[in-house]
Amino acid sequence: MRNQSFLLFLAFSVCTTAIAQNNDSIQFKKIANDIFTNSTAYENLRFLCKQVGPRLSGSPQAEKSVKETYRMMKEMGADTVYLQECMVPHWVRGAKESAFLTNTFGQRIALNICALGNSVGTGKTGIKAEVIEVRSFKELEELGVKEVKGKIVFYNFPMNPTNVETFRSYGEAGQFRGRGPAMASKFGAIGVMVRSLASNIDDYPHTGATNYNDSFPKIPAIAVSTRHAELVSNELKKKKGLQLFFKTECAMLPDVKSYNVIGEIRGTEFPDEIITVGGHLDSWDLAEGAHDDGAGCIQSMEVIRVYKQLGIKPKRTIRVVMFMNEENGLRGGRKYAEVATTENNKKFIFALESDAGGFTPRAFGFTAEETVLNKLRNWVPLFKPYGVYEFSAGGGGADIGPLKPLGTVLCGLRPDSQRYFDHHHAANDTFEWVNKRELELGAINMVLLLYIVDQYGL
Repeated sequence: MRNQSFLLFLAFSVCTTAIAQNNDSIQFKKIANDIFTNSTAYENLRFLCKQVGPRLSGSPQAEKSVKETYRMMKEMGADTVYLQECMVPHWVRGAKESAFLTNTFGQRIALNICALGNSVGTGKTGIKAEVIEVRSFKELEELGVKEVKGKIVFYNFPMNPTNVETFRSYGEAGQFRGRGPAMASKFGAIGVMVRSLASNIDDYPHTGATNYNDSFPKIPAIAVSTRHAELVSNELKKKKGLQLFFKTECAMLPDVKSYNVIGEIRGTEFPDEIITVGGHLDSWDLAEGAHDDGAGCIQSMEVIRVYKQLGIKPKRTIRVVMFMNEENGLRGGRKYAEVATTENNKKFIFALESDAGGFTPRAFGFTAEETVLNKLRNWVPLFKPYGVYEFSAGGGGADIGPLKPLGTVLCGLRPDSQRYFDHHHAANDTFEWVNKRELELGAINMVLLLYIVDQYGL
């Protein structure tokens, strides 16, 4: 009798799940159709890129982006839109950088370079010194003060081409941009040049933040295009002791006031349970920040437009957040989490971030307990028609990461990553490189995931 009861319960559960998923499938199709036919994402991204432009924290364009995304979410019909104040770094690039290598024949070879974000400048006279190539911190340490002092260290660590998941290669190579200048300064270097974090060989230098260690002097740091990294390396194979010159006029100014932009749709049943979705509004100054992270911001805002267009009333409160200052400080993400800890009656159950480009969606990655992830995986078949085939363990985003201590389930959209590092932090991260269909597919899958989490909880 006990076995019969269990089998009946199991059959009932399977039947109930099948009915629910059929209803969800119908709603999924309505949402997808609306985005494919009525989405404003692509045109909003065009506006953000072409009418606002590069949005480095502290810049006039960053200030304008706050006003414009506030306007967009109001026009979409958000129940409320407000600004969350945060102080952000104000780094400026200054005059265009220049560099040249004096080769084995005494000829000057101009190099494609850019200053790393947060770097100090060389001043108007620039710096010139012998350049030494290293491919690891171990090599640097083995050279020591005797070989490094007074020289320019060239970190030549290519992104590993054997990793299909290119973000893994980025993580491996990124340590030299992040810690490289401080490590070289420890041994007396007067400057640093880092091979750009690009997965291909091209002429674009890719910027990105570096982090100084207050125990050592701050020295100027630049990135060099991958093609010219190869050139410098080849020249050093012919002859050691070559001279490198570079000039940068960047500087860190006092912090300035900026804002996260937050739009809400209030929950009808559990308004104190908060579902967060967003991207970072700031970008580097070399380009328009189309993939990094204009696409993620615009995709996130689509949930407001779709819910209002289709008359969907969420059970839980959905917050769409345009985070400020992810690129060189993470001040917006930290401020959002800081304020969240003071909202004692609120429970931040789930957060989704899109910060991997507007390319074709492939998967979602979750930082969650196994029971939660297994529950979510029941809905994977409903996502397959829209290009997402996997709900994997491990994922989130820099801006939503500070919510983890609150017990928030973190999730990141994982688009196809093969082209992302062609554009990341470089001058070609422009609107023209974003495909409308791919952008909308990402938005569709994000809205669908939010719908499931809202309807069924975690």
